[in-house]
Amino acid sequence: MERIGVYPGTFDPVTNGHLDIINRAARMLDRLVVGVAINAGKGPLFSLDERVELTRAAVAGLKTNGTVIEVKPFSGLLMRFAAEQNAAVIVRGLRAVSDFEYEFQMAGMNARLDPTVETIFLMASERCQFISSRFVKEIAKLDGVIDSFVPAVVKEALLERFGRDA
Repeated sequence: MERIGVYPGTFDPVTNGHLDIINRAARMLDRLVVGVAINAGKGPLFSLDERVELTRAAVAGLKTNGTVIEVKPFSGLLMRFAAEQNAAVIVRGLRAVSDFEYEFQMAGMNARLDPTVETIFLMASERCQFISSRFVKEIAKLDGVIDSFVPAVVKEALLERFGRDA
């Protein structure tokens, strides 16, 4: 039986921290669907289509040892999207203790919505624990160096969005 997981997020933009979680989750699954959420409430810098394309471009460079990684947009309930993908697992990344309380509550609610889907938490690698999309956008906006936080395709998109050359 194929092991399918969903890694949901806004990915505005996708960072090296996200790619670390994707890469590590791919080692445990046969197919990983990276679900890019509409989440207009967060006021994303990039449109949904841009976030999907940037994530696809970033994921294309990963070595996955046969795991199929797909990037798909979604709206609505995560558990409905997971069911549409035939996923048995939701993958969530944790950077710090502060992430845990929110993620713990979300996992509990998701389990009530569909008890057949497990949530697994992957701790961020030491080199990625401090990376967040919000900080990356702010650093880029203020003309800081973001090379170690995002893939090159994302760096280019951020610099272009803020009116600067790569």
